[in-house]
Amino acid sequence: MKYLHPTVAVTGINAIDNPGPGTGVARSLREDGELPMSIVGLAYDAMEPGLYMDWLFDRRYLMPYPSCEPEILIDRLLQIQQQVGLDCVIPNFDVELPLYIRCAQELNSLGIHTYLPTREQFALRNKAQLAKVATEFGCFTPKTIIVTSVPELQSAVTQLGFPVMIKGPYYKAFQVTSASDAIQRFHQLAAEWGYPIIVQQVISGTELNLVGIGDGKGSELGLVGIKKMSVTELGKIWSGVTINHPGLLAAATAFLAHTRWKGAFELECIADKLGKIYLIEINPRFPAWTYFATGVGINLPGRLVRAALGLPLSTSTSYQAGKLFMRYTYEMVTDASPLQALVTLGER
Repeated sequence: MKYLHPTVAVTGINAIDNPGPGTGVARSLREDGELPMSIVGLAYDAMEPGLYMDWLFDRRYLMPYPSCEPEILIDRLLQIQQQVGLDCVIPNFDVELPLYIRCAQELNSLGIHTYLPTREQFALRNKAQLAKVATEFGCFTPKTIIVTSVPELQSAVTQLGFPVMIKGPYYKAFQVTSASDAIQRFHQLAAEWGYPIIVQQVISGTELNLVGIGDGKGSELGLVGIKKMSVTELGKIWSGVTINHPGLLAAATAFLAHTRWKGAFELECIADKLGKIYLIEINPRFPAWTYFATGVGINLPGRLVRAALGLPLSTSTSYQAGKLFMRYTYEMVTDASPLQALVTLGER
């Protein structure tokens, strides 16, 4: 059978205070006992911690930034393919997905497979368009106002009232309780991620998240729902517990049926005290907590690789509610030679 031992590349291996999904995805692939894989880590900076996790990655490479032209990305992936073989790549950052989606057809023709949403599907998760999209498949959203200037920001917070959420177009969100704090976060997010900035009503309730894979036909290849127990200052999950929540599952089912989403995704939701589900964000890739799903028996990265390569995959959808996830920090100690190799050669 073809792909008895595929080589899979994973991006987003910056396991820092705002961790990327890549190390959790790689850990899931490493623990897929039925499909042994060689795992390649792709990074944009020599200081990304995943580059030094020898137990996760067989080879590691520095990549051109996702603002590059498509041919530059393709040439770099072909270099890697010529060296170690490359059958599949899993991009894990919102900001790089448009480039990978643009290159997907050509990469596939070269034997480098992906499992990604279309350009039209990717556009649906735009934070600025979320309210319109969610309404189309029957979900509620918080009141949202899109702003590009301080006067617009001031008008928005006056309409919504404090507290409000201030969000960047790609990453990061802050709850603010004063005009000065709102302006500070506005400038911070605009400097880091550009415009527009999203101002959103705060919904009180239980924070729920769901990770899954859409099959591109309106159904799924696996779903796992969790309740947030604690979060970081940036709102990233630090601990959580698995749940089977009918309203959350219904939201995911409606999302998939309406969009016919292909690839990994995460829904961020809030259930109010009456159980009403509000869709807060649609993330078009695996979240940083993806390994939690693997830990409770639903190895989504493994399933995505199988789907991308046309291999048989598990149809099991059941997992146990009440399983706890707890994130922790970890220190690695090594000599400087791996860093030197990455800086001088761009690989190790």
